[in-house]
Amino acid sequence: MWTGTSSIRSNLFSARSRFACVAVVTAAAVAGCGDDGPGIVNTDAIAAGREIFRHDTFGDERLWTDELRMHEVIAQAVDPMTALSVGLKVDADALPPGILAEVDLEDPATTVALLELGAVVGLEGEVEDGPEGKRLVSVGVTCALCHSTVDDSVIPGVGRRLDGWANRDLDPGLILSLSPAMQEPDLQRILLSWGPGKYDAYFNLDGLSDPTVIPPAYGLGDVPVETFTGEGPVSYWNAYVAVTQMGGQGTFRDPRLGIDIEADPDLVTPKLESLRAYQLSLQSPVPPQESFDAMAAQRGRAIFEGKGGCSSCHEGASFTDADARLHDPDEVGTDPVLAKRSTTKKYRTTPLRGAWQHPPYFHDGSAATLAGVVDHYDRHFELALTEDEKHDLVQYLKAL
Repeated sequence: MWTGTSSIRSNLFSARSRFACVAVVTAAAVAGCGDDGPGIVNTDAIAAGREIFRHDTFGDERLWTDELRMHEVIAQAVDPMTALSVGLKVDADALPPGILAEVDLEDPATTVALLELGAVVGLEGEVEDGPEGKRLVSVGVTCALCHSTVDDSVIPGVGRRLDGWANRDLDPGLILSLSPAMQEPDLQRILLSWGPGKYDAYFNLDGLSDPTVIPPAYGLGDVPVETFTGEGPVSYWNAYVAVTQMGGQGTFRDPRLGIDIEADPDLVTPKLESLRAYQLSLQSPVPPQESFDAMAAQRGRAIFEGKGGCSSCHEGASFTDADARLHDPDEVGTDPVLAKRSTTKKYRTTPLRGAWQHPPYFHDGSAATLAGVVDHYDRHFELALTEDEKHDLVQYLKAL
């Protein structure tokens, strides 16, 4: 429970954007294939959505520059090595060949140069020529900050983009704590407690601190609701995050949360359809062949569909029953805090394709591995699985 002073707490809502995760599309910014009819892919919408996902700030510079002054922090103290250490990623395709061998990776000026090149994934910076050289005059964030990473093909943190992959190295709380506007001791303690790969997308609304893991945003083209708590289609969550978390200039209303924000011009709503088209086009990564035991996975599938009872909720090709129902926290034995803060008070069954790629598991990261997930459900449902059965079930989950 938030224990700061009343003046600090009152600021939590009035400065809603102040606590924005660098674009936490926290509960998954994922999405479809346009509205041209069944089976028809709107390639123009997908292309437009990719640009929005990667580069559109929705006008959130008013938060990150005007209020949080992050452009000053970056220019003064964030060299490339520091940026990589807090989980920021660099797009190798945006770099001139050999440039990393020629520049000082411990100089903040190099970070400014990377921003000018558009090479920092999820950050957009405006750079101007000044009397003393290049000057960073504004910075904003995009969806890609939390929901893209890179393949580390150059060095760790530098490589080709992997859109839709959760950036579990990103430390949003630490990044926010660097802002001159976020120096209240109680607030610093909370932000620094979140840790890499986690963010709280309700913190600025209710003052609680209960961060969730940043989810992947791929493989959801046939999943009816995309967030942990099943609020609705992905465009709902995209709008919520863009306006209330990123600090974008847009309209968002939800009387269940007491939110009624109107913007003119609205830089968010007209872009939601294309953004959704791109997000739902992102496919789950195929597990490396050597990463699981194929024979054990075959046995594990029988357990998944039989003794384990997993397919009773993780059903169909999408491995979720979210189109039919949501679940009370007691049903699945998971931490109830997030559900209580949501509009549904329940949890969605998580789709499982690509699960091998994004530990830790559950919304709060309470299971470090897939083996931990199996152990949890074995205890909760009293399945009495043998160790061999657990092993085989894990191999099946790794193979999805």
